[in-house]
Amino acid sequence: MTGASSSLVMPFLPLYIETLGVKSVTQATFYSGLAFAATTLSSALVAPIWGRLADLHGRKVMMVRASAIMTLTFGGLGFVPNVWILLLLRLLNGLFSGYTPNATALIASQVPRGKSGYALGTLATGFTAGALIGPLIGGALAQLVGMREVFYVTGSLLLVVTLLTIFFVHEDFETVEKSELLSTREIFARIPNRQILYGLFVTSMILQIATQSIEPFVTLYVRYLSPSLPNLVFFSGVIVSCVGFSSLMSSSALGRLGDKIGNHRLILIGLIWTFVVYLPMSMIHSALMLGVLRFLLGFGTGALMPSVNSLLSKITPKEGISRIFAFNQTFSNLGMVVGSLVGSTVAGAFSFRAAIVVTTGFIVINLVWSLINFRKYLRKRSIIEA
Repeated sequence: MTGASSSLVMPFLPLYIETLGVKSVTQATFYSGLAFAATTLSSALVAPIWGRLADLHGRKVMMVRASAIMTLTFGGLGFVPNVWILLLLRLLNGLFSGYTPNATALIASQVPRGKSGYALGTLATGFTAGALIGPLIGGALAQLVGMREVFYVTGSLLLVVTLLTIFFVHEDFETVEKSELLSTREIFARIPNRQILYGLFVTSMILQIATQSIEPFVTLYVRYLSPSLPNLVFFSGVIVSCVGFSSLMSSSALGRLGDKIGNHRLILIGLIWTFVVYLPMSMIHSALMLGVLRFLLGFGTGALMPSVNSLLSKITPKEGISRIFAFNQTFSNLGMVVGSLVGSTVAGAFSFRAAIVVTTGFIVINLVWSLINFRKYLRKRSIIEA
């Protein structure tokens, strides 16, 4: 529900901005990009701060704080009189975010290590599927009930999330005295191989680059591939959401597989799979093939997300797990921004196909770096997994 709430507005935000007095299409597009960037970048900047407070006071209270404020900021978007108040609410939404990284840290700190891949895979299933299927739901609701009403629905969903968290999420957490809290430097110093940690951060970022880079031009690319395709916007939304459907199907099972064969192996398999599926997107000649490849891409996402989170939980001391997941969220958010910028910039300067090839290059870099990292991981496996 949280993932879907974050992405429900994506299909129609530029149109909604036009209703706020912005008549130029160019300006509406600019303000729409600014609204997304305000949330993502502000969230990336403050995530470590919220992570430190979570290590101090517990993850549940941070989840309640995030969902309660998002209820107000998302719901309030339906009442804004102009684009400046909309941008302010989007900024506040990013500054007070943090539900997902704290939910991840809570599960990672509570679940036995041998089952962390399965548990975190289940969580990733929910959030990723929600985030990628949300645009379909938002577009349909906007047509059925109106754009402002979608924000009321979103606020109501987040209110339900807040109540579910208060009454049904339980955490075994003992409050830490501020003087006893490990500093961020001490947490990093206790991690056996920080190169692996940084590699996992980069993997999270590049995963977002791969999923987000095509979104700025997906509708145009679909039209380029199949000029006579009816209902262009609807089918473009379906193609974007294909990743969410396959990730929904696979994350839990692949997380369980990672617990059996080793999360590092599943990360390598996931990166190879992502490369094999992603590069052909630059060579196809029909929108149907793009949809098929995006669907297959979701299985790579389903392998990578729970494996990265599971490995993070295994190499991080429990006293600092919220901060490490907050840093990981920062890299994920940066990946969303970089992906959108890379996709739109390269597609505009060269071509849609060139943008996909450049994104594939990021995946190759990540794969090579991971291969180097995990050679050391295999040698030190007994130390890390002890």
